[in-house]
Amino acid sequence: MRYYPIFVNLDKKACLVIGAGEVGRRKIQSLIDSGAGHVTIIDTQPAPAEMSMTLELDNVDFFCREFLDSDLDGKFLVIACTSSENVNLRISQLCDERGILCNIADLPEACSFIVPATVKRGDLTLAISTAGQSPAMTKRIRRELQDYFGDEYAVLLTVMGRIRPLMLELGLETKKNTAVFRALVNSDLLSAIKEQKLDVCREILKDSLPQPLHANISELLDGLV
Repeated sequence: MRYYPIFVNLDKKACLVIGAGEVGRRKIQSLIDSGAGHVTIIDTQPAPAEMSMTLELDNVDFFCREFLDSDLDGKFLVIACTSSENVNLRISQLCDERGILCNIADLPEACSFIVPATVKRGDLTLAISTAGQSPAMTKRIRRELQDYFGDEYAVLLTVMGRIRPLMLELGLETKKNTAVFRALVNSDLLSAIKEQKLDVCREILKDSLPQPLHANISELLDGLV
């Protein structure tokens, strides 16, 4: 099956995770890290000690009981990773009937979406999927990407994020803004960041940015290089 790649905004969205075992805890943390509005957790066993900090969060609720059909009410996204395949398949069917995004651990055929392997560098997220054909290949590609994309990419993205609103405030034509952004990402700024060459970073920004923003160069790099 060929999947449609998508990044989902979970802000203010209600999510549900059934099963808080090792896999479930990873899924829960990924939802929290992705800014989920609220995460409900259901497990037939008491929450393990390692979840204590997670359960203190205002947007997390834990219920020690069996899954109920009504648990799906109002949910945007559901992840089922219980030890019972029958329970997982039942949840999958219910979500399908209600049009709820659903992921079932280790049963891709029962999922409406799968969670790809990812490499993260700050705001940069690279997702890898082989459509289930070769998890080993997915892992290899992930390792290669981790080696290639270092922390300098996160820093560059932060700098670009600081520049963007300043550029928009100048009120220049879109094509002029685009030219500046392209010049920056195709410059040696990334290499200068990687090598911690602050003076070179400043010179590149001075050469690339409109003159009114030259006074902002120090703050653009503040705490980053």
